[in-house]
Amino acid sequence: MKTTRNVTMVALLALVVAACGGNGGGDANGDANGDEGAGAGSVVLFSTQANPPEEQQAMIDGVFVPSGIDVEFVPAEEGVFVDRVLAEAEAGDVRSDLLLALHGTFPTMLEADALMDLSDLAADLADAGIAEDFLELGRLGTDSTYYIPVFQATYLMAAHQDALAYLPPDADINALTWDQLAEWAAAAHEGEGRAVLGFPAAEQGLLHRFFQGYLYPSYTGGMVTGFDSPEAVDMWSSFVSLWENVSPQSNTYAFMQEPLLSGDVLIAFDHQARLVDALDQRPDDFVVFPAPIGPAGLGYMPVVVGLAIPEGAPNYDGAVELIEYMLTEEGQVAITEAIGFFPATDVEIPDTAADWIQVEAVAAADQIASPEAIPALLPVGLGERGGEFNNVYRNAFLRIVVDGEDIATVLASEGDTLQSMLDDTGAPCWPPDQPSEGACQLDR
Repeated sequence: MKTTRNVTMVALLALVVAACGGNGGGDANGDANGDEGAGAGSVVLFSTQANPPEEQQAMIDGVFVPSGIDVEFVPAEEGVFVDRVLAEAEAGDVRSDLLLALHGTFPTMLEADALMDLSDLAADLADAGIAEDFLELGRLGTDSTYYIPVFQATYLMAAHQDALAYLPPDADINALTWDQLAEWAAAAHEGEGRAVLGFPAAEQGLLHRFFQGYLYPSYTGGMVTGFDSPEAVDMWSSFVSLWENVSPQSNTYAFMQEPLLSGDVLIAFDHQARLVDALDQRPDDFVVFPAPIGPAGLGYMPVVVGLAIPEGAPNYDGAVELIEYMLTEEGQVAITEAIGFFPATDVEIPDTAADWIQVEAVAAADQIASPEAIPALLPVGLGERGGEFNNVYRNAFLRIVVDGEDIATVLASEGDTLQSMLDDTGAPCWPPDQPSEGACQLDR
Protein backbone atom coordinates (compact mmCIF):
# COMPACT_ATOMS: atom_id res chain seq x y z
CA MET A 1 0.00 0.00 0.00
CA LYS A 2 2.85 2.39 0.77
CA THR A 3 4.18 2.16 -2.78
CA THR A 4 0.80 2.99 -4.24
CA ARG A 5 0.37 5.94 -1.90
CA ASN A 6 3.80 7.34 -2.72
CA VAL A 7 3.16 7.08 -6.46
CA THR A 8 -0.14 8.86 -6.03
CA MET A 9 1.29 11.69 -3.96
CA VAL A 10 4.56 12.38 -5.75
CA ALA A 11 3.78 11.53 -9.36
CA LEU A 12 0.67 13.70 -9.37
CA LEU A 13 2.62 16.77 -8.42
CA ALA A 14 5.66 16.02 -10.54
CA LEU A 15 3.40 16.23 -13.56
CA VAL A 16 1.98 19.64 -12.73
CA VAL A 17 4.54 21.58 -10.74
CA ALA A 18 6.77 22.63 -13.61
CA ALA A 19 3.89 24.47 -15.22
CA CYS A 20 2.72 26.13 -12.01
CA GLY A 21 5.63 28.45 -11.36
CA GLY A 22 5.04 32.17 -11.63
CA ASN A 23 1.32 32.06 -10.99
CA GLY A 24 1.62 33.70 -7.60
CA GLY A 25 2.81 37.25 -8.12
CA GLY A 26 2.75 39.77 -5.31
CA ASP A 27 5.33 40.26 -2.56
CA ALA A 28 3.96 39.51 0.88
CA ASN A 29 6.18 41.31 3.35
CA GLY A 30 4.54 40.71 6.71
CA ASP A 31 6.26 39.59 9.90
CA ALA A 32 6.66 35.81 9.74
CA ASN A 33 5.98 35.64 13.46
CA GLY A 34 2.58 37.28 13.12
CA ASP A 35 0.67 38.29 16.22
CA GLU A 36 2.08 35.83 18.71
CA GLY A 37 -0.24 36.62 21.56
CA ALA A 38 -0.96 33.79 23.94
CA GLY A 39 -1.87 31.16 21.36
CA ALA A 40 -4.88 30.42 23.54
CA GLY A 41 -8.52 30.17 22.60
CA SER A 42 -10.11 28.80 19.45
CA VAL A 43 -8.35 28.56 16.14
CA VAL A 44 -10.72 30.04 13.57
CA LEU A 45 -10.30 27.93 10.44
CA PHE A 46 -11.89 29.57 7.39
CA SER A 47 -12.34 27.04 4.61
CA THR A 48 -13.57 26.47 1.09
CA GLN A 49 -13.17 22.72 1.64
CA ALA A 50 -15.34 20.12 3.42
CA ASN A 51 -18.34 22.43 3.09
CA PRO A 52 -21.17 19.85 2.91
CA PRO A 53 -22.65 19.38 6.42
CA GLU A 54 -21.64 15.73 6.63
CA GLU A 55 -18.03 16.59 5.71
CA GLN A 56 -17.96 19.47 8.19
CA GLN A 57 -19.00 17.13 10.97
CA ALA A 58 -16.55 14.46 9.84
CA MET A 59 -13.69 16.97 10.01
CA ILE A 60 -14.77 18.12 13.46
CA ASP A 61 -15.27 14.64 14.92
CA GLY A 62 -12.51 12.82 13.05
CA VAL A 63 -9.73 15.43 12.85
CA PHE A 64 -10.18 18.45 15.11
CA VAL A 65 -11.51 16.77 18.26
CA PRO A 66 -8.71 14.15 18.34
CA SER A 67 -6.16 16.95 17.91
CA GLY A 68 -7.07 18.39 21.29
CA ILE A 69 -7.09 21.85 19.71
CA ASP A 70 -10.17 24.05 20.03
CA VAL A 71 -11.11 24.69 16.39
CA GLU A 72 -13.91 26.89 15.11
CA PHE A 73 -14.54 25.57 11.60
CA VAL A 74 -16.07 28.19 9.31
CA PRO A 75 -16.84 26.93 5.78
CA ALA A 76 -17.69 29.25 2.88
CA GLU A 77 -18.11 29.21 -0.86
CA GLU A 78 -15.15 30.37 -2.94
CA GLY A 79 -16.40 33.87 -3.77
CA VAL A 80 -17.42 34.66 -0.20
CA PHE A 81 -14.13 33.26 1.07
CA VAL A 82 -11.96 35.41 -1.19
CA ASP A 83 -14.03 38.56 -0.63
CA ARG A 84 -13.85 38.21 3.14
CA VAL A 85 -10.12 37.49 3.29
CA LEU A 86 -9.31 40.46 1.06
CA ALA A 87 -11.71 42.79 2.87
CA GLU A 88 -10.31 41.89 6.30
CA ALA A 89 -6.75 42.36 5.03
CA GLU A 90 -7.56 45.79 3.61
CA ALA A 91 -9.34 46.87 6.78
CA GLY A 92 -6.59 45.52 9.04
CA ASP A 93 -9.23 43.59 10.96
CA VAL A 94 -8.39 39.91 10.40
CA ARG A 95 -10.76 37.46 12.08
CA SER A 96 -9.43 34.13 10.76
CA ASP A 97 -6.36 32.34 12.08
CA LEU A 98 -6.00 29.76 9.33
CA LEU A 99 -7.16 29.46 5.72
CA LEU A 100 -7.92 26.09 4.07
CA ALA A 101 -8.32 26.37 0.30
CA LEU A 102 -7.34 25.10 -3.11
CA HIS A 103 -3.99 25.90 -4.70
CA GLY A 104 -5.60 28.23 -7.24
CA THR A 105 -7.28 30.34 -4.54
CA PHE A 106 -4.10 31.60 -2.90
CA PRO A 107 -2.42 33.68 -5.67
CA THR A 108 -5.08 36.40 -5.45
CA MET A 109 -4.45 36.71 -1.71
CA LEU A 110 -0.70 36.82 -2.18
CA GLU A 111 -1.08 39.66 -4.67
CA ALA A 112 -2.95 41.59 -1.96
CA ASP A 113 -0.19 40.93 0.62
CA ALA A 114 -2.78 39.04 2.68
CA LEU A 115 -0.70 35.91 3.40
CA MET A 116 2.11 35.38 5.87
CA ASP A 117 5.48 34.04 4.79
CA LEU A 118 5.59 30.48 6.17
CA SER A 119 9.09 29.62 5.02
CA ASP A 120 10.36 29.06 8.57
CA LEU A 121 7.41 26.81 9.35
CA ALA A 122 8.00 24.85 6.16
CA ALA A 123 11.61 24.30 7.25
CA ASP A 124 10.43 23.13 10.66
CA LEU A 125 8.15 20.61 8.91
CA ALA A 126 11.00 19.14 6.87
CA ASP A 127 10.56 15.76 8.57
CA ALA A 128 6.81 15.60 7.92
CA GLY A 129 7.36 13.85 4.59
CA ILE A 130 5.83 16.49 2.33
CA ALA A 131 7.04 15.94 -1.22
CA GLU A 132 9.28 18.71 -2.56
CA ASP A 133 6.86 19.06 -5.48
CA PHE A 134 4.10 19.86 -3.00
CA LEU A 135 6.27 22.45 -1.30
CA GLU A 136 7.05 24.03 -4.67
CA LEU A 137 3.36 24.57 -5.25
CA GLY A 138 3.10 26.24 -1.85
CA ARG A 139 5.67 28.83 -2.91
CA LEU A 140 3.26 30.18 -5.53
CA GLY A 141 6.04 30.93 -7.98
CA THR A 142 8.17 32.80 -5.45
CA ASP A 143 11.18 31.90 -3.28
CA SER A 144 9.06 31.82 -0.11
CA THR A 145 6.37 29.48 1.19
CA TYR A 146 2.87 30.92 1.52
CA TYR A 147 0.80 27.81 2.08
CA ILE A 148 1.51 24.34 3.44
CA PRO A 149 -0.02 21.53 1.35
CA VAL A 150 -2.17 19.34 3.57
CA PHE A 151 -4.20 16.99 1.35
CA GLN A 152 -5.13 16.26 -2.24
CA ALA A 153 -7.75 14.52 -4.33
CA THR A 154 -8.97 13.83 -7.85
CA TYR A 155 -12.08 12.67 -9.72
CA LEU A 156 -12.73 9.05 -10.71
CA MET A 157 -15.24 6.70 -12.33
CA ALA A 158 -17.11 4.02 -10.39
CA ALA A 159 -19.42 1.21 -11.51
CA HIS A 160 -21.55 -1.51 -9.96
CA GLN A 161 -20.35 -5.03 -10.64
CA ASP A 162 -23.62 -5.68 -12.51
CA ALA A 163 -22.69 -3.05 -15.08
CA LEU A 164 -19.56 -4.96 -16.09
CA ALA A 165 -21.71 -7.43 -18.05
CA TYR A 166 -22.37 -4.64 -20.57
CA LEU A 167 -18.76 -3.55 -20.96
CA PRO A 168 -17.61 -3.77 -24.61
CA PRO A 169 -15.69 -7.05 -25.03
CA ASP A 170 -12.57 -5.32 -26.34
CA ALA A 171 -12.52 -2.67 -23.60
CA ASP A 172 -10.02 -2.41 -20.74
CA ILE A 173 -11.88 -0.72 -17.89
CA ASN A 174 -8.62 0.87 -16.73
CA ALA A 175 -7.98 2.35 -20.19
CA LEU A 176 -11.45 3.13 -21.56
CA THR A 177 -12.00 5.56 -24.41
CA TRP A 178 -14.93 7.95 -24.50
CA ASP A 179 -16.33 6.00 -27.45
CA GLN A 180 -16.19 2.80 -25.39
CA LEU A 181 -17.93 4.52 -22.47
CA ALA A 182 -20.67 5.59 -24.87
CA GLU A 183 -20.97 2.04 -26.18
CA TRP A 184 -21.05 0.70 -22.61
CA ALA A 185 -23.74 3.17 -21.53
CA ALA A 186 -25.90 2.33 -24.56
CA ALA A 187 -25.60 -1.42 -23.94
CA ALA A 188 -26.44 -1.00 -20.26
CA HIS A 189 -29.41 1.20 -21.16
CA GLU A 190 -30.77 -1.47 -23.46
CA GLY A 191 -30.04 -4.32 -21.07
CA GLU A 192 -31.51 -2.65 -18.00
CA GLY A 193 -34.38 -0.97 -19.79
CA ARG A 194 -33.32 2.39 -18.35
CA ALA A 195 -30.36 4.76 -18.53
CA VAL A 196 -27.85 3.89 -15.79
CA LEU A 197 -24.90 6.23 -16.44
CA GLY A 198 -24.91 9.18 -14.04
CA PHE A 199 -23.21 12.55 -13.56
CA PRO A 200 -23.41 15.04 -10.64
CA ALA A 201 -25.34 17.68 -12.57
CA ALA A 202 -27.33 19.24 -9.72
CA GLU A 203 -26.53 22.81 -8.73
CA GLN A 204 -24.33 21.58 -5.85
CA GLY A 205 -22.72 18.90 -8.01
CA LEU A 206 -19.28 19.18 -9.59
CA LEU A 207 -20.17 18.72 -13.24
CA HIS A 208 -18.25 21.86 -14.20
CA ARG A 209 -15.04 20.13 -13.07
CA PHE A 210 -15.91 17.24 -15.35
CA PHE A 211 -15.91 19.56 -18.36
CA GLN A 212 -12.91 21.63 -17.25
CA GLY A 213 -10.61 18.81 -16.17
CA TYR A 214 -11.78 15.77 -18.09
CA LEU A 215 -13.84 16.26 -21.24
CA TYR A 216 -12.21 19.43 -22.60
CA PRO A 217 -8.60 18.27 -22.11
CA SER A 218 -9.46 14.83 -23.52
CA TYR A 219 -10.77 16.34 -26.75
CA THR A 220 -8.92 19.66 -27.14
CA GLY A 221 -5.77 19.16 -25.07
CA GLY A 222 -6.62 22.24 -22.98
CA MET A 223 -9.24 23.72 -20.70
CA VAL A 224 -9.59 27.30 -21.93
CA THR A 225 -7.87 28.10 -25.22
CA GLY A 226 -9.87 25.58 -27.24
CA PHE A 227 -13.20 26.43 -25.60
CA ASP A 228 -15.03 27.17 -28.88
CA SER A 229 -12.70 25.29 -31.24
CA PRO A 230 -13.85 22.79 -33.89
CA GLU A 231 -12.62 20.04 -31.55
CA ALA A 232 -14.88 21.43 -28.84
CA VAL A 233 -17.85 21.40 -31.20
CA ASP A 234 -17.16 17.72 -31.94
CA MET A 235 -16.79 17.04 -28.23
CA TRP A 236 -20.14 18.57 -27.35
CA SER A 237 -21.79 16.74 -30.22
CA SER A 238 -20.49 13.44 -28.85
CA PHE A 239 -21.58 14.35 -25.34
CA VAL A 240 -25.10 15.17 -26.52
CA SER A 241 -25.28 11.65 -27.95
CA LEU A 242 -23.88 10.18 -24.74
CA TRP A 243 -26.49 12.05 -22.71
CA GLU A 244 -29.22 9.99 -24.37
CA ASN A 245 -27.95 7.12 -22.21
CA VAL A 246 -27.53 9.17 -19.03
CA SER A 247 -30.04 8.85 -16.20
CA PRO A 248 -32.61 11.66 -16.50
CA GLN A 249 -32.29 12.11 -12.73
CA SER A 250 -28.69 13.29 -13.10
CA ASN A 251 -29.81 16.91 -12.90
CA THR A 252 -30.85 16.16 -9.28
CA TYR A 253 -27.62 14.43 -8.23
CA ALA A 254 -25.02 16.35 -6.22
CA PHE A 255 -23.18 13.29 -4.86
CA MET A 256 -23.03 10.12 -6.96
CA GLN A 257 -22.54 7.80 -3.98
CA GLU A 258 -26.24 8.01 -3.20
CA PRO A 259 -27.66 6.93 -6.60
CA LEU A 260 -24.98 4.24 -6.79
CA LEU A 261 -26.13 2.83 -3.47
CA SER A 262 -29.80 3.02 -4.44
CA GLY A 263 -29.15 1.37 -7.81
CA ASP A 264 -30.57 4.34 -9.70
CA VAL A 265 -27.27 4.46 -11.59
CA LEU A 266 -24.73 1.70 -12.23
CA ILE A 267 -21.91 3.79 -13.74
CA ALA A 268 -20.86 7.21 -12.41
CA PHE A 269 -18.28 10.00 -12.40
CA ASP A 270 -17.55 12.16 -9.35
CA HIS A 271 -15.00 13.55 -6.92
CA GLN A 272 -13.37 10.71 -5.00
CA ALA A 273 -14.75 12.02 -1.69
CA ARG A 274 -18.28 11.90 -3.10
CA LEU A 275 -18.03 8.20 -3.90
CA VAL A 276 -16.86 7.13 -0.45
CA ASP A 277 -20.18 6.09 1.11
CA ALA A 278 -20.95 3.64 -1.68
CA LEU A 279 -17.48 2.10 -1.56
CA ASP A 280 -17.44 2.01 2.23
CA GLN A 281 -20.89 0.52 2.75
CA ARG A 282 -20.73 -2.09 -0.02
CA PRO A 283 -17.09 -2.55 -1.03
CA ASP A 284 -17.71 -5.80 -2.91
CA ASP A 285 -20.37 -4.26 -5.15
CA PHE A 286 -18.34 -1.54 -6.88
CA VAL A 287 -15.20 -1.05 -8.95
CA VAL A 288 -13.30 2.23 -9.34
CA PHE A 289 -11.32 3.15 -12.45
CA PRO A 290 -9.75 6.08 -14.33
CA ALA A 291 -11.67 8.52 -16.51
CA PRO A 292 -11.83 7.69 -20.24
CA ILE A 293 -9.34 8.68 -22.92
CA GLY A 294 -10.25 11.03 -25.77
CA PRO A 295 -8.64 12.03 -29.07
CA ALA A 296 -6.14 14.29 -27.24
CA GLY A 297 -5.51 12.04 -24.25
CA LEU A 298 -6.76 11.33 -20.72
CA GLY A 299 -7.69 14.60 -19.09
CA TYR A 300 -7.77 14.47 -15.30
CA MET A 301 -7.84 17.05 -12.54
CA PRO A 302 -5.47 16.97 -9.56
CA VAL A 303 -6.88 18.87 -6.58
CA VAL A 304 -4.25 20.29 -4.19
CA VAL A 305 -5.42 21.78 -0.88
CA GLY A 306 -3.30 23.83 1.48
CA LEU A 307 -3.24 25.76 4.76
CA ALA A 308 -2.18 29.42 4.91
CA ILE A 309 -2.07 31.91 7.76
CA PRO A 310 -3.49 35.35 6.94
CA GLU A 311 -1.32 38.36 7.71
CA GLY A 312 -2.42 39.64 11.13
CA ALA A 313 -3.98 36.36 12.30
CA PRO A 314 -5.12 36.80 15.94
CA ASN A 315 -4.02 33.31 17.03
CA TYR A 316 -0.83 32.58 15.13
CA ASP A 317 0.46 30.04 17.64
CA GLY A 318 -2.78 28.08 17.54
CA ALA A 319 -2.75 28.11 13.74
CA VAL A 320 0.78 26.71 13.66
CA GLU A 321 -0.15 24.05 16.19
CA LEU A 322 -3.08 22.92 14.05
CA ILE A 323 -0.98 22.83 10.86
CA GLU A 324 1.62 20.73 12.65
CA TYR A 325 -1.01 18.30 13.89
CA MET A 326 -2.72 17.90 10.52
CA LEU A 327 0.63 16.93 8.99
CA THR A 328 1.42 14.24 11.57
CA GLU A 329 0.82 10.65 10.54
CA GLU A 330 -2.21 10.58 12.82
CA GLY A 331 -3.61 13.76 11.31
CA GLN A 332 -3.03 12.74 7.70
CA VAL A 333 -4.71 9.36 8.15
CA ALA A 334 -7.56 11.02 10.06
CA ILE A 335 -8.23 13.42 7.17
CA THR A 336 -8.31 10.57 4.66
CA GLU A 337 -10.67 8.50 6.77
CA ALA A 338 -12.90 11.49 7.57
CA ILE A 339 -13.49 13.05 4.15
CA GLY A 340 -11.83 10.78 1.59
CA PHE A 341 -8.97 13.05 0.50
CA PHE A 342 -5.46 11.64 0.08
CA PRO A 343 -2.52 12.71 2.31
CA ALA A 344 -0.03 15.36 1.28
CA THR A 345 2.83 13.36 2.80
CA ASP A 346 4.44 9.98 2.24
CA VAL A 347 2.57 8.58 5.25
CA GLU A 348 1.90 4.87 5.03
CA ILE A 349 -1.83 4.23 5.19
CA PRO A 350 -2.29 1.44 7.78
CA ASP A 351 -3.58 -1.97 6.74
CA THR A 352 -6.52 -1.37 9.02
CA ALA A 353 -7.69 1.51 6.83
CA ALA A 354 -10.96 1.04 5.00
CA ASP A 355 -10.93 -0.85 1.72
CA TRP A 356 -12.27 2.17 -0.18
CA ILE A 357 -9.10 4.13 0.59
CA GLN A 358 -6.95 1.49 -1.05
CA VAL A 359 -9.32 1.03 -4.00
CA GLU A 360 -9.43 4.75 -4.77
CA ALA A 361 -5.67 5.09 -4.36
CA VAL A 362 -5.04 2.37 -6.95
CA ALA A 363 -7.47 3.94 -9.44
CA ALA A 364 -5.94 7.40 -8.92
CA ALA A 365 -2.45 5.99 -9.44
CA ASP A 366 -3.57 4.27 -12.66
CA GLN A 367 -5.05 7.54 -13.90
CA ILE A 368 -1.85 9.45 -13.21
CA ALA A 369 0.39 6.75 -14.67
CA SER A 370 -1.46 6.53 -17.99
CA PRO A 371 0.80 7.42 -20.92
CA GLU A 372 -2.15 9.46 -22.20
CA ALA A 373 -2.50 11.51 -18.99
CA ILE A 374 -3.14 15.26 -19.30
CA PRO A 375 -3.18 16.88 -15.83
CA ALA A 376 -5.52 19.87 -15.72
CA LEU A 377 -5.10 22.28 -12.81
CA LEU A 378 -7.98 24.01 -11.13
CA PRO A 379 -8.34 27.63 -12.30
CA VAL A 380 -5.57 29.96 -11.12
CA GLY A 381 -5.66 33.74 -10.84
CA LEU A 382 -9.40 34.35 -11.17
CA GLY A 383 -9.90 35.34 -7.53
CA GLU A 384 -13.52 35.87 -6.55
CA ARG A 385 -14.61 35.30 -10.14
CA GLY A 386 -13.95 31.57 -9.99
CA GLY A 387 -17.67 30.94 -9.66
CA GLU A 388 -18.34 32.86 -12.87
CA PHE A 389 -15.71 30.76 -14.61
CA ASN A 390 -17.47 27.59 -13.50
CA ASN A 391 -20.80 28.98 -14.69
CA VAL A 392 -19.48 29.37 -18.24
CA TYR A 393 -19.03 25.59 -18.48
CA ARG A 394 -22.25 24.83 -16.67
CA ASN A 395 -24.19 27.26 -18.86
CA ALA A 396 -22.73 25.68 -21.99
CA PHE A 397 -23.97 22.31 -20.73
CA LEU A 398 -27.44 23.60 -19.90
CA ARG A 399 -27.83 25.42 -23.22
CA ILE A 400 -26.41 22.67 -25.44
CA VAL A 401 -27.41 19.44 -23.70
CA VAL A 402 -30.52 20.36 -21.74
CA ASP A 403 -32.03 23.08 -23.95
CA GLY A 404 -30.78 21.78 -27.30
CA GLU A 405 -29.32 25.05 -28.60
CA ASP A 406 -26.89 25.11 -31.52
CA ILE A 407 -23.43 24.07 -30.30
CA ALA A 408 -21.30 26.54 -32.26
CA THR A 409 -23.59 29.44 -31.38
CA VAL A 410 -23.52 28.64 -27.67
CA LEU A 411 -19.75 28.20 -27.59
CA ALA A 412 -19.21 31.51 -29.35
CA SER A 413 -21.49 33.27 -26.88
CA GLU A 414 -20.10 31.65 -23.75
CA GLY A 415 -16.59 32.01 -25.17
CA ASP A 416 -17.09 35.77 -25.33
CA THR A 417 -18.05 35.74 -21.65
CA LEU A 418 -15.03 33.61 -20.81
CA GLN A 419 -12.61 35.84 -22.72
CA SER A 420 -14.01 38.98 -21.12
CA MET A 421 -13.48 37.44 -17.68
CA LEU A 422 -9.90 36.46 -18.48
CA ASP A 423 -9.17 39.93 -19.83
CA ASP A 424 -10.69 41.60 -16.77
CA THR A 425 -8.71 39.50 -14.30
CA GLY A 426 -5.53 39.28 -16.37
CA ALA A 427 -5.30 35.58 -15.46
CA PRO A 428 -2.60 33.90 -17.58
CA CYS A 429 -3.17 30.43 -18.99
CA TRP A 430 -2.65 27.51 -16.61
CA PRO A 431 -2.06 23.80 -17.37
CA PRO A 432 -3.04 22.02 -19.50
CA ASP A 433 -3.07 25.15 -21.69
CA GLN A 434 0.31 26.55 -22.63
CA PRO A 435 1.70 29.50 -20.62
CA SER A 436 0.72 32.93 -21.89
CA GLU A 437 2.09 36.46 -21.71
CA GLY A 438 -0.69 38.37 -20.07
CA ALA A 439 -4.31 37.24 -19.97
CA CYS A 440 -5.07 33.83 -21.42
CA GLN A 441 -6.58 34.06 -24.89
CA LEU A 442 -8.98 31.69 -26.63
CA ASP A 443 -7.69 30.33 -29.94
CA ARG A 444 -10.08 31.97 -32.37
